[in-house]
Amino acid sequence: MLDSAVLSTLPYVPRPVMWQVAKRYVAGETLDSAIRALSALAGRGHPGIIDVLGEDVNGEAQARAVVHEYQQAAEAVVKAKLDAYVSVKPTHVGLRTAEKLALSNYAELARYCKQRGLFLRVEMEDNTTTDATLRIFEELRKEHDNVGLVLQARLFRTPDDIAKLAPGKLSVRMVKGIYLEPAKIAHVDADAIREAFVRCTQQLFERGAFVSLATHDERMGQSCLEIVRQRKLARADYEFQVLYGVMEPVWARWNQAGHTVRVYVPFGPQWLPYSLRRLRKNPQMLRHVMRATLGLGGK
Repeated sequence: MLDSAVLSTLPYVPRPVMWQVAKRYVAGETLDSAIRALSALAGRGHPGIIDVLGEDVNGEAQARAVVHEYQQAAEAVVKAKLDAYVSVKPTHVGLRTAEKLALSNYAELARYCKQRGLFLRVEMEDNTTTDATLRIFEELRKEHDNVGLVLQARLFRTPDDIAKLAPGKLSVRMVKGIYLEPAKIAHVDADAIREAFVRCTQQLFERGAFVSLATHDERMGQSCLEIVRQRKLARADYEFQVLYGVMEPVWARWNQAGHTVRVYVPFGPQWLPYSLRRLRKNPQMLRHVMRATLGLGGK
């Protein structure tokens, strides 16, 4: 009940207060701040992912501007000699305007990244975009070998989606799914989501995919590692992926155990919607926001 009450107050929290919490999850508002964060992580043995925050752009002009931002990000990664790639949401490059526009923009980014030796991840958003995102990804795969996909364990449909993916080289970031979907199409129980994640991971490994295990859930991570051991997979066949600023002691344990741990580093002026999603998943941080808003201080 307390968490629900805090959620209802979030639209009224002053932006400076929100930023004091959000900066834990966001590298900053500028590309330079993201490159500094990625460089610091590289010094600790973590490769990275760079994400320009934003979604649901309107019109071709805005979508094209986002493509340019990602090209600048890719160029900065190469200049800094970082082991990192770019990750892009479909609605950020025009999917809400037109599927063909998003496909064209992704294809341009895929070519641009390929020329620089970089990988491009096609992200997954809420269920209203799933079919179009899968179509875009399959079209991209026909001409570009440096693209990957995100799939969400939460959705009932995901095992079927995995089965329907075309044969060939495949890289998938497996996530629980942060979008709160209707119970008629998605698991809502935490244990059911964990079980679905492990089953989907098993299915992806069976078809020879490289799987990025995007989680901070150690118990679930161990279940996935048991599959890795049973299948005698190499370190080059999988990696863990984690969010900037989230549960860093878990990263350290996985890293010390010899697993690759890649960190997702978001940045940009559009940090607020991303931060709100993170806060809704983290009641402890919600309470921190409420205390700061009321001027109570404390940790």
